[in-house]
Amino acid sequence: MLSLLYVLISGIALPIGGIQMQYLWRNQLGDVYSLGLGSAACLGAAAATMSGWCSLTVGSFICTLICTIICFFVTLKVSTQNLITFGILFGTFVGSLGTIVVTNAPNGDLLKQYYLWGAANFNLEGVTAGDIAFSLVLFVLGLGAALWSAKALTRHMKEEMELGSTYKALLLLAIMFLVTSAVSICGPIGFISLGVPNLSRILCKSTDIRKHYFISSAMGISLLLVTYVVVKYVSFGIYLPISATMAIIALPLMAILFVRK
Repeated sequence: MLSLLYVLISGIALPIGGIQMQYLWRNQLGDVYSLGLGSAACLGAAAATMSGWCSLTVGSFICTLICTIICFFVTLKVSTQNLITFGILFGTFVGSLGTIVVTNAPNGDLLKQYYLWGAANFNLEGVTAGDIAFSLVLFVLGLGAALWSAKALTRHMKEEMELGSTYKALLLLAIMFLVTSAVSICGPIGFISLGVPNLSRILCKSTDIRKHYFISSAMGISLLLVTYVVVKYVSFGIYLPISATMAIIALPLMAILFVRK
C-alpha cells in the first residue's frame, strides 16, 4: 500500500512541480531539476548513506533545502534567464560533489544502496515512519502552495503581470517541498517532471495552469502505475529502475505527439 501511495504522490508532485517551473520561467524546458535540486538530493542521499550521519531521506532533504536557499537568494538578484544559466552551472557543481562522495564509498553494499535509490524505486527500503510523515507534510504544503499560486502563475505566463523576485523565491521554496516529498523517498524520477507537463500543454492549449495540474497529474499517475506494474510483474527476472523503465515506455508516445503537432 505504501508503494502505491508514493506512486500517487510522485505522479502528482513531480508533474505539478514541473509545470510550475515552466510557468515561472515562461519556458517549456523548465524542470524541477533545472536549478540543481536533483543533484542536491543525490548529494545529500550519498552523504547520508556513506557516512550514516542521518537517514537517506533526511540527508536528501537537508541538501535540497540548502540548494533551494542558495537559489532563493540568487532569485532575488538575477533575471529569470540568468537564473536558468546559474541553475545549470550550479547543478553541475553539486553533481560533481556527489560524484566525489559516491566514488569514495567505504564498501560495495553502501554503494549499491545508494545506486538503487538514485535509479528510483518504490521499494521504500530503510524508510521509517518518521520519514513518511515528514514527506507527507512536505507534499501537503507544496500542493497547497501550488493551488494558492495558480492564478498568479497563469497571469505571469500570459504576461499580464510580472511576479516579484520575492514571490518567485518563495514559490521556488514551495516547489522544493513538493518535489522533495517524492524524491527523498523514491529517488529522482526523471522525465515525468519535464515530459509530462509538455505533453499536457500539447494536448490542452489552455493557459490556465490549474487545468494542467489536473491533466499532468492524471498522466503522471497513469505512467507511473504502468511502470510500476511492468517493474513488479513483467521484469523478466532482471532489476528495472523506475526512472529508466518509464522513459522507455513514455518516449515513443512523446515522439508521436510531437510529430503530429
